[in-house]
Amino acid sequence: MTWLQLRLDTRPSQVGTLEKLMLATGAVAVTMEDNADQPVLEPGVGETPLWGQTRLTGLYPADTAMAEVLAAFPAGLLQQANQRVEILEDKDWEREWMQHYRPMPFGRRLWVCPSWMEPPDPTAVNLLLDPGLAFGTGTHPTTALCLAELDGMALEGACVVDYGCGSGILAVAALKLGARLALGVDNDPQALVATRDNAGRNGIAPAALEVALPGAYDGQAWSRRSQVVIANILAGPLAELADTLLGLLEPGGSLLLSGLLDTQAADLCAHYAGRITLRVASEKDGWVCLRGTLPG
Repeated sequence: MTWLQLRLDTRPSQVGTLEKLMLATGAVAVTMEDNADQPVLEPGVGETPLWGQTRLTGLYPADTAMAEVLAAFPAGLLQQANQRVEILEDKDWEREWMQHYRPMPFGRRLWVCPSWMEPPDPTAVNLLLDPGLAFGTGTHPTTALCLAELDGMALEGACVVDYGCGSGILAVAALKLGARLALGVDNDPQALVATRDNAGRNGIAPAALEVALPGAYDGQAWSRRSQVVIANILAGPLAELADTLLGLLEPGGSLLLSGLLDTQAADLCAHYAGRITLRVASEKDGWVCLRGTLPG
């Protein structure tokens, strides 16, 4: 099916009015995106921050009379918003994404391969991945940093926690690299489904990987048990979860934290100081991975 899209470039103060007008004139979906390369990081609870220059796009069925749609908008708003109507050809968006996702190496041993493709090196440690609706394919720098760190660790027989597991890519990678047991935690139920699916896709026994919502796993059984705890989230939650993450780590165990910018590293290291010494272990495209060893 072919669609029509109406694009408007506007300011945050006008977004609410324009969005209501789009929906009232038949838009089946309205999206907002940055129109000036201005990052918005870690909004507070209940906040919906908008960019100083916001692009609003309304999606309309192909048979919509767009002249009538535009007539419903105040002329002054349209003139300021650089309005334009475009034809959007329908695509199988899942297949579009699949065409551009290719096997990727991490470290010396590990490859992450789309589940629909043959691994390029059958002798490598190959992780077959289909992320579904969950975050984590290896293409984002923070995930890549964590995978490379795991590849360089001695994980044979280890217990590993992946807090904020998303697609389960880090937990499954740890198990494929020799870990004995893993716990994947995420507050998104879809992530738990994706993690279980990817574990099964890689031949991981159900007993080797527990997945749970925060607080739904056996805290006593996992307390101070893990040789490696990984959290690839955001700087704010990483600070808030300090007690939880360190409480899962056994003395002498390694903590890997990612999902933060290089400009946020010093503050997070300071937040954990006195309990564990963290350092920047690796960096990619302005993102960093912190690593530290819990004192015995």
